[in-house]
Amino acid sequence: MSNLLVADKITKTYQHHMALNEVSIAVPEQSIFGLLGPNGAGKTSLIRIINQITGPDSGQILFNGKPLASKHIEQIGYLPEERGLYKKMEVGEQALYLAQLKGMEKYEAKKKLKDWFERFDIAPWWNKRIEELSKGMAQKVQFIVTVLHEPKLLILDEPFSGFDPINANLIKEEILRLRENGATIVLSTHNMGSVEEICEHIALINKSNVVLSGAVKQIQQDFKEGIFNIQFKGNKIAFTNALWTGAELLDSTELDGVTNATVRLLNNTQPNDLLKAIIPHVEVLGLQEIIPTMGEIFIKKVQEEKKEANHE
Repeated sequence: MSNLLVADKITKTYQHHMALNEVSIAVPEQSIFGLLGPNGAGKTSLIRIINQITGPDSGQILFNGKPLASKHIEQIGYLPEERGLYKKMEVGEQALYLAQLKGMEKYEAKKKLKDWFERFDIAPWWNKRIEELSKGMAQKVQFIVTVLHEPKLLILDEPFSGFDPINANLIKEEILRLRENGATIVLSTHNMGSVEEICEHIALINKSNVVLSGAVKQIQQDFKEGIFNIQFKGNKIAFTNALWTGAELLDSTELDGVTNATVRLLNNTQPNDLLKAIIPHVEVLGLQEIIPTMGEIFIKKVQEEKKEANHE
């Protein structure tokens, strides 16, 4: 799969602060790419450079294999974290105005807007003023005008912010549908649950550097620690003794005669070895490997970077 967007060793400094230090990312075409990092890590600086709001001190952005140029702006849709709509304008009027700024003809824009307003259940609000909308409804309007012109690349900064769970799920489904229809999406978010659900690749930026990148599933595999959850019936002491040197018991709870135990495998012990050791002593009901969440990986990696910086 080819990359729609490539950032190659992007460096950006503001006065005495380095915002980006030779940051490189590659966003595969028609994928959902998570751009992650703590506040102040450099994500917004990179997004501003991709949108040509500012330029890099060094490095290059490639769009569809060619150096990023002003002509590419019409192929990019950007939803900033800080939303901005003209409060005194009517909803439909403003949506039409913003669509025409993106180069759409008024008739085409109005037709598509009506469809989107129906899908997002805000059609009755077409003639209302923006200031009459709830925060969530205003968010919907801004999302619609961001994607309306069907750009090749969508950059969505915290797109789920301000939404209740039902509308957050609606936005998630629309993002997936846009991807299926050919869009490439860069998702900047602190919502790690969303990252696991819809992102295929991520880059984690911390203190101006990319500290982790790759496919989400592979990263989760790389951060596994050989921890398993076991459900069994039987004597807990017999179970613990059966572990011997092959595993250590981390935690256990018992409910209605069923014990849920969390163990860490040791000394190159494999899951089958664990089962062979305990089956003669207890009735095993289930065995499941615990895969770290992206939230756990995020915290672990940022803490590791902090320890390294303090050590230096």
